[in-house]
Amino acid sequence: MPEATVPASVVLGAQWGDEGKGKAIDQLANHSTWTVRFQGGNNAGHTIVLGDTTLKLHQIPSGVTYNHCNLVLGDGMVIDPWVLDEELEKWHELTGERPEGKRLFISERASIILPFHRLYDGADELVGTTGRGIGPTYRDRIERVGIRFADLANIVDDTEAVQAAAERMNKQLATVGVEQSIEPETLRADLQWVLDRYSEAIKPTGLMVDLALRNGERILLEGAQGAMLDIDQGTYPFVTSSVTSRANATHGAGIHPGHVDQCFGISKAYTTRVGNGPFPSELSLDEGPGRHMAQVGNEYGTTTGRPRRTGWLDMVALRESHRINGYTGLVITKLDVLGGLDELKICIGYEMDGKTLHVMPTTSEDLARCSPIYETHTGFPAMTQDEWIHMAEASRSEGVGFDVMPVTIRAYIERIEHLAGVPVVSIGIGPDRRASIAKAGGPFDSPSVEATF
Repeated sequence: MPEATVPASVVLGAQWGDEGKGKAIDQLANHSTWTVRFQGGNNAGHTIVLGDTTLKLHQIPSGVTYNHCNLVLGDGMVIDPWVLDEELEKWHELTGERPEGKRLFISERASIILPFHRLYDGADELVGTTGRGIGPTYRDRIERVGIRFADLANIVDDTEAVQAAAERMNKQLATVGVEQSIEPETLRADLQWVLDRYSEAIKPTGLMVDLALRNGERILLEGAQGAMLDIDQGTYPFVTSSVTSRANATHGAGIHPGHVDQCFGISKAYTTRVGNGPFPSELSLDEGPGRHMAQVGNEYGTTTGRPRRTGWLDMVALRESHRINGYTGLVITKLDVLGGLDELKICIGYEMDGKTLHVMPTTSEDLARCSPIYETHTGFPAMTQDEWIHMAEASRSEGVGFDVMPVTIRAYIERIEHLAGVPVVSIGIGPDRRASIAKAGGPFDSPSVEATF
C-alpha cells in the first residue's frame, strides 16, 4: 500500500480550477479511510468516470466510490443543503446506499448556504461567479452573522433571531436591486428542514478526523477550485471566496498541519480558466490549438456548463502555485487532449512594458498587460481512448511507468518537471479511472481497482 497517504495527504488544484482533481482523489481514496473536503461549496465540480458510469460531485467528497472510505464535509466548507440532498438522492438511486450519518458526516462548524445567499450572489456581474451563494455565505461567516450547522437547534426556536436575520437579508437584497424578499416563517421552515434532514450526519468532524489519525488511519484532504483562485494568493479580485491552498487544508478539516506529509498539485497539460480575469497564455476558441483543446478536451464547466477559456501551459502560474503550496508531486491531466497538434508551447515567462518577468504580478491589471514568452516543443499524434488505455495498462502490467510513452511525450513531461521543480507522479490520458500512467514506484503506482459501491 503506498506510503504517500500516511498519515495525511492533500490534493489541490494547481491552476484556475477544473484540473481533474476528482480523478486523482478517487485514485488515492482507495488507500485512505477518510476523505475530507476542507473548503468551498457546490461551486466545485469533481467528475469521476467508472466505465459507463459518470459521477458529477459538487459537495460529496470524491472517496464516495469506495464503501470503506468515510466522508467529511469539513469545518471550512459552506454547504448548500438542498444541492447536497439532490446529490445524496442520486447516489441512493445509483447504489441503494444512504451514507449520511453512517459514513458521511457534516461538520457542525460548516456554514449553511441559504436561498438568500443564492439571490444575493446572482446579482454579481463583475467577477463571473457561479452564482451558487458561496461568496455571500463566506462574507456572513466573516461578519459573524452566518448560520452554522451547530446553530440550527437553537435558532429554529428563537423567533426574534429568525426575524432579525430575515430583516438583515432583505436589506442586503435591496442594496443590489433584488426585489424578492425572505419571509421569516419561510426562513424558519428552511432551517427546520435542514436540521431534520441532516441531524444524524452533523458531527464534530474535526475531533473525529483527529481520532482517526491517532488510530493510524489514512486521511485524504480534498481541495476545491485551484491555487490561482485563492482569495489571498490568487488573481484577485477574480478569485473564489476561500483559501484554496495547502495552508488551509488541515485548518479547514479541524486538524493541525503537522499531520500532512504529501501534497499533490493537479495541473492540466495545458491551461483553462472559467469566468473573468487575466489569462496571459489564452488562445482563441474559434480556431487553432485553442479550439482543439476546447473541443477535444470537452472544456465545459462541471458546475456551470460554461465554456472554459483555453491556452498553453503557463509555467509562471504553476511555479507561483508551487511556491504557495509546496507540492511533493504533480499530476498532469488531459495529456491526451494535446494529441494531434504539430507543436506544443509552454509559457516560460511574461513580457510587460518591455521587461521580462518570471513571476506573476500582484495586480490583475498588470497581469492583463502581460504577453506570454513561449518555448516550442514537438507535438505527437492523436490516439483513440482505447489506445491510451492500452498504453496505461501496459505500463502497469510491465512495471515500466512513464517509459511506456513515446519519447516526444516523455520529453514534454520532463520539461514540465524541470521548469516546475517538482516531480510528475502521474499522467492523466482520459476520463476513465484506468486512463492514467503512474511514475514507477510513485504514490499513484498501484493496480487499477473496480468501484466498490
